[in-house]
Amino acid sequence: MSENEELLELAVSLAHAAGDMALSGRKNGLGDVVTKSTATDMVTEFDQASEVLIAEGIREARPADGIIGEEGAHHESLSGITWQIDPIDGTTNFFFDLPMWAVSIAAVDHVGSLIGVVYIPALGETFTAIRGTGALLNGRPIAVRKNPLLSDALVCTGFSYSAQKRVLQAQRIPLIIEQVRDIRRVGAAAIDLCFVACGRYDAYFEENLLSWDLAAGHLIATEAGAIVTDFSGNTVHPAEVLASQPQIHRELSSLILRASKQ
Repeated sequence: MSENEELLELAVSLAHAAGDMALSGRKNGLGDVVTKSTATDMVTEFDQASEVLIAEGIREARPADGIIGEEGAHHESLSGITWQIDPIDGTTNFFFDLPMWAVSIAAVDHVGSLIGVVYIPALGETFTAIRGTGALLNGRPIAVRKNPLLSDALVCTGFSYSAQKRVLQAQRIPLIIEQVRDIRRVGAAAIDLCFVACGRYDAYFEENLLSWDLAAGHLIATEAGAIVTDFSGNTVHPAEVLASQPQIHRELSSLILRASKQ
């Protein structure tokens, strides 16, 4: 087994353990719920417990690796590999007992993500990728949808936790929605990227993400054949993400830029 395969095996094991723990706990009800950046940016006891479980598992298996977690886990890397952890991506969905939340784990080196895992416990779906080897859903290869028509594209987006930014982001939707099949808003970036990867969406775009939102899903989408850039078609960064199947990427990029200038 290669090192990357060992990394993936560890990430899948920890994602399943953390996700199943959170799913079981959610069925029994929530206890502590607090907010972070805004009143709508929530964190639950299970976000924290999930991150602790994952971080401790990584430290035990690979003590020289670095860790960056959404809920504060931090450890400097001595090995050149750093783990990016989003213990529950889609906490609002989790809070409201909607199934669209996931555990996202990636191992990253100086080039980018080496491996990525996105586990959606309520759906029983595990998306995985190793850099350079393709992407899988529950062990089976996946690929983006082939569709040359923007007018036939199902496009997903997301909105900021800031009410003021949400209003500005929503103002571009009328121009975009008249040019595509329809728009969806799920509320979990890692899932959105994976749904592009397996052809459930043609594209996904969002602003103001963080590194752990993007690390695993970016790799999975790219390995499935998606183009992942910023809105202008340049190198992707958490502040701007556009992931789409290749046939509509340039046209959708132009549309998003026009809609953003209104």
